[in-house]
Amino acid sequence: MRITILNTSEAHPVNVPLKQWVEQNELEHDIKLQRSKKNLSEGDLLFLISCSEIISKADRAKFKNTLVIHASDLPSGRGWSPHIWAIIHGASQITLSLLEAEDKVDSGKIWKKVKIQIPKTALYDEINELIFEAELELMSFAVKNFGSIKPQEQSGNDVSFWPKRTSKDSEINSQQSIGEQFDLIRVCDSDRFPAFFYKGGKKYILKVEAADE
Repeated sequence: MRITILNTSEAHPVNVPLKQWVEQNELEHDIKLQRSKKNLSEGDLLFLISCSEIISKADRAKFKNTLVIHASDLPSGRGWSPHIWAIIHGASQITLSLLEAEDKVDSGKIWKKVKIQIPKTALYDEINELIFEAELELMSFAVKNFGSIKPQEQSGNDVSFWPKRTSKDSEINSQQSIGEQFDLIRVCDSDRFPAFFYKGGKKYILKVEAADE
């Protein structure tokens, strides 16, 4: 099978497990990991994993199926960084949806869903590890069941959208306790989008890591 993975950020932490997945499957399949849609060629399956480019219908037509993985129980939670928003709002269980890419964001037919538990003490890197493991599981499912899947249309009920997160969303309130804001603090990527606060007109970066005791 000819498989292409499009991930537009080489710095994204998902690249480590993605490359491991490629190595584990490249003897059985022809797999390419691309950084830009301009490098896409024809194939059987295109995975859009942490892809920031808009993939048009013409781009998708080069493949028999184009799939994306979205970290919410679709149609609820369409939009950006759904698992981050959900955890900030107290969620301890996240659903990942494997679906067909369409022009309308996160609206495609569902191939499969998996649920994962997020410990209340897990920090961003531990959360990422759980998310990435589930993503690879869904990718393997798609490859194994390619050609036999009967995708399901999304329900028209319970549709909701999360807004795009910006660096401003990592700001914490210096007047509130760490306990009150721990869910916000723990989802902030200390390297790319660290938590921060202002005090006396000065900006401070807050990085949290678990101690081995």
